[in-house]
Amino acid sequence: MAGASPPEAPPKKPLTYAAAGVDIEKADRAKKAILKTLSFKRTGLGAPLDLPWGFAGAVDFGEHALVLCTDGVGTKVEVAAATNRWETIGIDAVAMNVNDALCAGAEPLALVDYIVLQKPDEDLVTRIAVGLNEGARQSNATIVGGETAILPELANGVDVSATCLGYAKKSEILQAERVRAGDVLIGFASSGLHSNGYTLARRILRDAGVRYDDPGPGGRTWGEILLEPTLIYVKALLALRAKVAVRGAANVTGGGLTNLSRMNRRLEYVLDEPFPTPEVFRALAEYGKVEPKEMWRTFNMGLGFVVAVADADVPAALSALAPHANAKVVGRVVPGSGVWLPGLDLRF
Repeated sequence: MAGASPPEAPPKKPLTYAAAGVDIEKADRAKKAILKTLSFKRTGLGAPLDLPWGFAGAVDFGEHALVLCTDGVGTKVEVAAATNRWETIGIDAVAMNVNDALCAGAEPLALVDYIVLQKPDEDLVTRIAVGLNEGARQSNATIVGGETAILPELANGVDVSATCLGYAKKSEILQAERVRAGDVLIGFASSGLHSNGYTLARRILRDAGVRYDDPGPGGRTWGEILLEPTLIYVKALLALRAKVAVRGAANVTGGGLTNLSRMNRRLEYVLDEPFPTPEVFRALAEYGKVEPKEMWRTFNMGLGFVVAVADADVPAALSALAPHANAKVVGRVVPGSGVWLPGLDLRF
């Protein structure tokens, strides 16, 4: 009919990590299915030790435990490829592994890297190696070898990952029962997205028509913001452990705040004093109309790492950490289960 107004566009649905292509719950079920199938266990030297939370694995090595973990950079490499900036991706590959090793109470010793390419590219792997070397320096863990795989029929881009070897005295391995109600949670600030949630972040920016060379929060381009390297917490944790007993530790990676429950699933973790949410996460939430709970279960939201210590040890812990990390008390451990963010009344 002449003069009729056009129909209104339907309201935009809030984006989720699952809608972007990564369903955390399905991924967790797949991991559990793998663990059920892996039933063989060596005995004697090298027998597995029980680390229930899944940041790393450990085996018996006499008076010590050897700790192993493996992880990759994920789709952060898509940002590196789009901007042709590869020099920091290796830092991320190291960081994602050494930070996980710390959660077992281990000191990282060495790593091997794994780079997948469609075709040989000497310049590209050299630029990635720059970051690998810097990550090794920051964590004091030597890269002792690795593999560059040329897989033209499988690879649809570049993949960068690594595996870390660490060690600890068996008495220092962080078992779940060490974390107790009444403990205090000390959080370490992140440097940004670290290396998690990029499938959702990239989808948000794409749907909003934002390019990587567009200015983002703080005046940097979105490409620069997204490629900010993952912080490595090795020096901070070793300095902390030299002064106080660390009862539990969690690397806040994929899954956001849900990672805290890995310290001891029979307790509740109350985050009543989190870091202020960095601008980058506020911008992503606004662009994608992402619900708060989805943001906090996908991204680190400014909280990169968490340790649990006894209440009496808090002053000494903060003093030990001051030269090495932006750290502060972020919450407490109470009877119950899960994670609670009182400020937003979110439970995980």
